[in-house]
Amino acid sequence: MAKTHNPEWWGHLHWLTVLATQGSFTAAARRLGVSKAAVSQRIAELERAAGVPLVRRTTRSVRLTDAGQRLVDEVAGAYAEIEQGWACVRDLAGQPSGLVRMTAPVALARQVLVPLLVTFAQAQPRVRVELDLSDRLVSLAAEGFDLAVRHTHAPPDTHVAWRLCATRSVLVASPAFVQRQGALQHPAQLSQCPCLHYPRPGARPLWTFEPVHGGERVTVPVQGPLAATNSEALRDAALAGLGVALVPDFSARAALVAGTLHEVLPAWRPVDAFAPSIWAIRPWTPHVPAAVAALVAHLRAALADAADQA
Repeated sequence: MAKTHNPEWWGHLHWLTVLATQGSFTAAARRLGVSKAAVSQRIAELERAAGVPLVRRTTRSVRLTDAGQRLVDEVAGAYAEIEQGWACVRDLAGQPSGLVRMTAPVALARQVLVPLLVTFAQAQPRVRVELDLSDRLVSLAAEGFDLAVRHTHAPPDTHVAWRLCATRSVLVASPAFVQRQGALQHPAQLSQCPCLHYPRPGARPLWTFEPVHGGERVTVPVQGPLAATNSEALRDAALAGLGVALVPDFSARAALVAGTLHEVLPAWRPVDAFAPSIWAIRPWTPHVPAAVAALVAHLRAALADAADQA
């Protein structure tokens, strides 16, 4: 009979805590950097040693039994402290190293972050970045992410946050569309134009503007041939001359510089269309790993330089 106090099971218990947070053998294997079969075998061995089932397996997911959940609750805190201590020791080496798992919205990642991650990889060859492109708001702690970049009004109070840069919303259209439609002088004219908008659940498509030099706000109902929950799609439709698009500045910056898009109603400022800042956030811990700190510093410096050059 196996001895339950045998240190051999300590690693098995850690894998069980990872399986509990990831929710599937596939995700746990990816997080641990091993095969799915290896995770399944370790958990089966742990169950045999415990003498009770620890997980309920289905074709799509894994759920802990009551015994499994109790075991995870008992040991998860200890493993978190071990991981934290290990990170502190590794940072004593001086040069940042290790894996940083990062998540970011699709358009923001493609247009802003990926070029910066290339230069970061060149500057920090001992750090590996695993980037998840997803528009869903994931739980960083539950899904094992070290860092998230979010386009948001305010980061959650439960997380450590660094403001990377300010952003603004811009109203754009192609030169051909402007020539065909005529130059707009007032936001009210948008109600008669094909507008390309970002749909919000349960809300009518309304755009609000305020004069750049002060004055009353104007809210206009808009409609058009395309709505999309991706600013790249809206930008590309505007480039094709389909209508006027309201997008974050980072989506339109290159096209505005190239002249393939023109800013519409420059004397008016869009209000509350998109968040005013881009943030890096991570779950709170007493110690920020050197690799994470180095990546955040790189993003902040690069985005500050880009803002100065804009």
